[in-house]
Order: sequence, then C-alpha cells, then structure tokens
Amino acid sequence: MKSPSCTVKNMFEGSYMGDNSRIADDARMECKICWHVYDPAEGDEYWQIPPGTPFSQLPDDWRCPECDGSKEQFMVIMGD
Repeated sequence: MKSPSCTVKNMFEGSYMGDNSRIADDARMECKICWHVYDPAEGDEYWQIPPGTPFSQLPDDWRCPECDGSKEQFMVIMGD
C-alpha cells in the first residue's frame, strides 16, 4: 500500500484542500512562511520564470525566492 504522501503530487496544503485544478491561472499566491507573493503577471526574476507563468506551471523544484519554502507553503490570496 502506498503512503498518502506518494499520491499527493502537485497539490497545496491549504489552497482548496490541495486541488491544483481550482487555482486560477491568474491567482496570486502568498508564502505562509515569509509572506512573499508570487504574481503570475510578474513571474519570478530569481528563478528566471517569465511573466505570464501560472503558479501551477512552475517547475516542481521551484521554491520561494525569499525563504526557500516549497511550493506547498503557498496559499491563494483571496479578494484582491
């Protein structure tokens, strides 16, 4: 039997119960460790991610450019 961590790929801890398909392409995401915001309209200069790249399309090894937190530490910013 596989452990649950093996079946939870490309999901997030708190955003929509981990349902990656519910994260809109234009959703801004905030690191729950350091509050860094990933804005797809801006991309990520540190990791050389071009503007227009949705959070869901970031490479699996992408990490927060401020605190090195994993993608799973990011939450959808609601209402802005």
